[in-house]
Amino acid sequence: MFENIRLAFRGIWTHKLRSFLTMLGIIIGIAAIIAIVSTIEGTNQQIKENLIGSGSNTVDIQLYQNDWPMELGYTEPPCGVPQISDSALDEIRALEEVKSASKYLYRQVYDGVYYLNNVMDGGYIKGVDTDYFTTANLSVKRGRLFNKDEVSSFKKVCVVDSGVVSSVFQNENPIGEILEIGGDSFVVIGIVESRSSFEPTINTLSDYETYKQDDSGNVFIPISDWSICYRYDEPENILVQAKSTDDMTAAGKKSADIINSYINPTDSSIKYQSKDLLEQAQRLQQLSTSTNSMLIWIAAISLLVGGIGVMNIMLVSVTERTAEIGLKKAIGARKSKIMWQFLTEAAVLTSMGGVLGVACGIGLAQIISIMSGTPVAISWPAACIAVAFSMVIGIVFGILPSHQAANLNPIDALRTN
Repeated sequence: MFENIRLAFRGIWTHKLRSFLTMLGIIIGIAAIIAIVSTIEGTNQQIKENLIGSGSNTVDIQLYQNDWPMELGYTEPPCGVPQISDSALDEIRALEEVKSASKYLYRQVYDGVYYLNNVMDGGYIKGVDTDYFTTANLSVKRGRLFNKDEVSSFKKVCVVDSGVVSSVFQNENPIGEILEIGGDSFVVIGIVESRSSFEPTINTLSDYETYKQDDSGNVFIPISDWSICYRYDEPENILVQAKSTDDMTAAGKKSADIINSYINPTDSSIKYQSKDLLEQAQRLQQLSTSTNSMLIWIAAISLLVGGIGVMNIMLVSVTERTAEIGLKKAIGARKSKIMWQFLTEAAVLTSMGGVLGVACGIGLAQIISIMSGTPVAISWPAACIAVAFSMVIGIVFGILPSHQAANLNPIDALRTN
């Protein structure tokens, strides 16, 4: 085998230009496939990061009517849907996919929240427990969070994020200032920010429409104070943090099932559902992959052309080396020995084309990324498969020339010398 490989390299080096031109079809096909696959992988990774974020792994479980979240700010609480009990929350926290879980209430507000003459327009008021900040992957930027004693004693304190600091407090320090929420005064005691610095990648207007977020920010008040600003006995939502990104779907669905087992709404279309960003990302990824799979098939045609080129040049090689084959057979070389020599040469030739194609494909993917802004992620398993596939092409298209060489009549072959 090693002797056959050595002879193959010697033959390739002897006819360098011819060998390169023979490999060109393989190189172009492999390069095109690697570039397309890298673009698909990069796009899928961007979709997943844009929808899910970087490492938070949080899933919202909200009350839905049919396929839409219920806006409790505009409708009465549904009959048969009580507040979420501590036992239900404990069951959710005990799930193997769940790292932490927390109850919360929310309203999107367009007025009713003021600081002096500045109004909060379009942001969110959230009534949360003390576990919410850890579950939502939020950390203290300045000041502090409210504690359990403040929650149990209905203290009128609040925590804001950077969006509120910018939109309501005009980037002034809000700690100790009074924020009017629904006519009641709340003291700002802290500013929070996300522990991850992730921001979605926006390349197109479609991306902006998909991933844009309201920049008016969030105000967090103790969940016990919710009835002061709004109303009593309003059913809560659940925020669940999964142990990993891949656990998000299971964590969300199992948590929703647990909560739904505690409710008995008069309207059967009302139930808790998880906002499954992972599943949404997977649907977009499948759409992206299916769109580009046709390009892969088109690129594969050049591999077929390259394989035909290999077969053609190997047939030429058999003709050129007829005397050599006849001499080997005359001194006792078996058909299998002759056949394996030519198969090895074809496999080495296409494998070299595969390796060069992978290198060109990686370079092409980087150029596409720079010129179009499309993210790429090099798939090394795909690269290895591409090289192996190119070797298979060499073997398949080398069978006919190898068979022809192995079946030459040694006497007729020697006469050509």
